[in-house]
Amino acid sequence: MRTQSLVAPLALAASVALVLTGCVNNEEAPSGESTAGSSVTADEALVALVPEDIASAGVLTIGVDASYAPNEFEADDGSVTGWDAQLAEAVAAKLGLEVEWEKSLFDAILPKVAGGTLDLGWSSFTDNAERQAQVDFVDYYNAGLQFAKTPDAADVTEFCGVTVAIQASTTSEQFLQDASDACVADGKEPVDMLKSDNQDEATNNAVLGRADYLLGDSPIVQYGVAQSDDKLVLSGDVFDAAPYGVVIEKGGDLVEPIQAAMQSLMDDGTYLEILTEWGVEDGAISEATINAG
Repeated sequence: MRTQSLVAPLALAASVALVLTGCVNNEEAPSGESTAGSSVTADEALVALVPEDIASAGVLTIGVDASYAPNEFEADDGSVTGWDAQLAEAVAAKLGLEVEWEKSLFDAILPKVAGGTLDLGWSSFTDNAERQAQVDFVDYYNAGLQFAKTPDAADVTEFCGVTVAIQASTTSEQFLQDASDACVADGKEPVDMLKSDNQDEATNNAVLGRADYLLGDSPIVQYGVAQSDDKLVLSGDVFDAAPYGVVIEKGGDLVEPIQAAMQSLMDDGTYLEILTEWGVEDGAISEATINAG
C-alpha cells in the first residue's frame, strides 16, 4: 500500500517517506489454503498473563473487516483467512486461546474495542496518535500507502479534481483529505474521493473505471493489481510508512499478553514464516512495540 509520480500532491511532498522498496509477491500469494503458523502451541508462561475471564472462556473475540486481501478476507467457506488473520490465530494459540471472528465494517471495530464489546480489533489498523487517544496498539508490521491507476490514466502530481477510489475511514482518506484541503486553499477543485465501505468495493470501482486511481495500504493495492487481469497497474512507490497494530482497550489487561505472544512468534520464526508464505515479508519488523505510531 512511490519516480515520485502519484505520491506527493501539493505541499505534502516534503512529508512523504519513500520506503519498503520491495514489492509484495502477489502472484504467489495463497488464496486461503495456507497453513503457516498452524503448528503453534500454548506457551504456559504466556498463558499465565491472560486475564482470568478470557482464560476461562478460552476465546478471544476479534473484530475484523474481512474484505482486505491478502491481509484478512473470506475464504470460499466463509472463514476468515489471510496473513494477518493467521498471525492473529497464532498469537491466540500462544496464549492457549481460540479466535472468534466478528466480521464488521472497518470503522465500527475500534469503537467496539474501546467500549469493551470486542476483545481486540485485528484488521490492518494503522497505529497513529489520533487512534491512540481511544485505544492502545501492539505494533507488528510496517506498511505504507500506494497508488494504482488504470493503464491509460496519466501520471499526475496533484489530485485536485481527480477521482480516487478509497475505503472510507482509513489513512487513505486522511491523506487525500489533506491533499483536498490544500487544493481548496489554492483555489482549485477538491479531490473527488469515491468512498466505499470496504476495500473490495473500492478496488472494483477502479477496475470498472469508475475512478482512474486507487489508493490503499501497500499490500492490498499490490494484491489488487495482481488480481486485476491487467486492468490496474501500480503507480509510484510505497510512501508514508507506518505500523499496523492490534487494537486493544485503552489500558487494558490484554496489552501485555498480546505483546509478549507477538514477540515470541517473532523470536521463534513463526511470524516471518507466515509473512513469507504470503509474500509480504518486506514489512516485517523484529520487535513488537506499544503505541509506536
